[in-house]
Amino acid sequence: MIESMKKTVRTAGARGLFDGITGTWMRQMSYSLCRFWAYDESKKIVGAGPSAPPWKLITAGCMAGGIAGVIGNPAGTLSALISVRLQGDFAKLPEKRFNYKHCFDALFRMVREEGVSSLSRGLTPNVFRAILMNASQLASYDFAKAELLKTPYFKDDIYCHFTASFVAGTVATTVCSPADVLKSRIMNASGPGSSSTLQVIRHSMQTEGPAFMFKGWLPAWSQQLRNLVDWSRARGIALQNE
Repeated sequence: MIESMKKTVRTAGARGLFDGITGTWMRQMSYSLCRFWAYDESKKIVGAGPSAPPWKLITAGCMAGGIAGVIGNPAGTLSALISVRLQGDFAKLPEKRFNYKHCFDALFRMVREEGVSSLSRGLTPNVFRAILMNASQLASYDFAKAELLKTPYFKDDIYCHFTASFVAGTVATTVCSPADVLKSRIMNASGPGSSSTLQVIRHSMQTEGPAFMFKGWLPAWSQQLRNLVDWSRARGIALQNE
């Protein structure tokens, strides 16, 4: 991760660290907004209270992933696709870069240059990832928090939230890493037939071995930790207002 940041600053300047931010905003305002709401509603449906067993939390997480996958797609998949291309452009050779100006330029050019079908690229791994993410991240956060509160060392405060987020971020990043890597590689592909999931897996296994599925684990973990801390803080504020 550090080497990647150094290379980005060296080749694109400090501004390069913010490449793809418009695509990230688009994703946060579509899929991410939907999945947190869906998880809380799913917990009500399955009756997952503060001391719910893990299977109920996982069930609620899977339901939230399915709901967010339906409502948040194609917007979620499309925004993820655009974000991946914008952020990964600097790593390509100059002649192979997309050189999108922003998320809307990426959207129009993809349709014009690759056809409407390009907008659904990576849909299968993205939906699969949504289910894995919600089942592992949100469920493990609630379970870890409930278990921590049973000990004499924690109370419902920022320290408990951070520790539960640390556990949940680690679980979710590890579970979702293979789907994340595949999704990014499929979405970054531009040649005909190069976006086949099986083809990407076969090529990556031959050239890099099984370890390729966990490339980028550390920055992904950092992002998960930040998202979970923000989410848990927002939930705490909402509960206090109620």
